[in-house]
Amino acid sequence: MALATVVRVKGSTPRGAGSKMLIAEGGEQLGTIGGGCGEAEILVAAQEVIATGVPRLVRVNLTDDYLSWSPAVCGGVMEIFLEPLQYD
Repeated sequence: MALATVVRVKGSTPRGAGSKMLIAEGGEQLGTIGGGCGEAEILVAAQEVIATGVPRLVRVNLTDDYLSWSPAVCGGVMEIFLEPLQYD
């Protein structure tokens, strides 16, 4: 598993610092860091963290979400720390 924690935000973001999401190896998740393309990016990065056991910091830029069908772009930047978790 991996734990995603929003550690820093700048501008308008869907969730604030301290928000958490747990991601399982199969992609299942518990909680949210905001949804959309940014969260999808974190789900992909989490699989790498789970596979390697190496934590990483991911910067998600929500200022120009050109893939979104919605005109409601947040306009901020989030930094998310991904850390591997082991369980028995």
